[in-house]
Amino acid sequence: MSSHTELGTERIRVLLVKYALPAIVAMTATSLYNIVDSIFIGHGVGAMALSGLTIAKPFMDICAAFGSLVGVGAGALVAIKLGERNYQSAQKVLGNVMMLNIVLSVLVMVIGIAFLNPILRAFGASDQSLPLARDYMLIILIGNVPTHIYFGLNNVLRSAGHPYMAMSTTIFAVLLNIVLDPIFIFALDMGVRGAALATVLSQCAAVLWQIVVFNRPHEVLHFQRSMWHFDWPIVRDIFSIGLSPFLMHMAQCLVIVLLNNQLMRFGGDMAIAAYGVINRMIFVFCMVVFGLNQGMQPIAGYNYGARQYDRMMRVFKLTAYAATAITTLVFLVGELCPGLMVQIFTHDAELIALSVQAMRIVVCVFFCVGFQMVTGNFFTSIGMAKKAIFLSLSRQVLCLVPLIWFLPSIMVHGAPWGLNGVWWCMPISDALSAFLAAWLLMRQLRIFNQLHLDQQQLLNLED
Repeated sequence: MSSHTELGTERIRVLLVKYALPAIVAMTATSLYNIVDSIFIGHGVGAMALSGLTIAKPFMDICAAFGSLVGVGAGALVAIKLGERNYQSAQKVLGNVMMLNIVLSVLVMVIGIAFLNPILRAFGASDQSLPLARDYMLIILIGNVPTHIYFGLNNVLRSAGHPYMAMSTTIFAVLLNIVLDPIFIFALDMGVRGAALATVLSQCAAVLWQIVVFNRPHEVLHFQRSMWHFDWPIVRDIFSIGLSPFLMHMAQCLVIVLLNNQLMRFGGDMAIAAYGVINRMIFVFCMVVFGLNQGMQPIAGYNYGARQYDRMMRVFKLTAYAATAITTLVFLVGELCPGLMVQIFTHDAELIALSVQAMRIVVCVFFCVGFQMVTGNFFTSIGMAKKAIFLSLSRQVLCLVPLIWFLPSIMVHGAPWGLNGVWWCMPISDALSAFLAAWLLMRQLRIFNQLHLDQQQLLNLED
């Protein structure tokens, strides 16, 4: 059991490197796959295909939301239970992860396929982009079950003390995906359907490997006959912790739907494609922050469960510093050399010009985003669901949604601000949500500092 008990004894800096590095490598590999996928589609199918993928993005966020509800909640809960030395409850989490993922993914698949066309229309699809978005999402939905299981088991694997195994599973899926992409897209002339099929098949292969790992009886957590039933207190705790990332993904879906409709209104399909290009560039760097968050999660959760508040706060601070450095790099790249980034995805001159102009606006305060992302994940990691939910919704719903409706209609020089107003709503919401995160964190830090002082005083009295 030393693979997880080190979370409470090893140096924090060493632990963060050990747990975050494989997560960063895995998440970066995933983001590079998404870039390669977009490059293949953008150059092989065309700019309209990129617009179709951007339209499909909210639907994929819905699928990811249900995956996060179970996967992130289970990963955090496993870390907390192991920190409490409650191994029986941690074992029950594994069984409930499998069953919840199967049930929820089937429901999403059935409902999604039944209402695919009207959903994509509501997401902003035009007559030109609808067929491409439908072809892509139909295959993604058919493969929804292995996708959810893959995500959920990888979170549990990392929290059970196997960060490098979780990393290797992700890299295996990504490499297989990159190999299959050109075969299906170009050699078999399947277009966007080929990209979706490559994604599903690679995740199916990863799930098979995860099942092999969790069938090993010497693992702290492994499949047992007695675990295949719903434990409702465990389900409640998984949903309670996972509700924050779930709502974040759902809010992101709502935001992208509103953005797509406003972009279509003021800029057409080309504006939607430009937003897709910008998102993919930012996505690469954000995946590094997600990797840092995944590395922080078991360390913070374990030490919170063990009431070692000083160690918990040290890992948060280190993660926040590193994440801020990453998002500052996004700001510099987006402001200084946006053209080089955009040309990776397309050779369309109109799309390049529009994307460069928009990118400089979108990333102008991005240096503060890393702190906000880490703070929200920190509260998720230690099971403080209400605070995590508030931060998850602050940027997407409290700040961004009103701005999307309001800013494009502002009169500038006698005319509506229009497309520029759509672009500017993003950096303004980033700044506001970072301020809210700082305010909430400072309040909680005072509580943790007092708990740590009380512990020290108690130890001194015992001595």
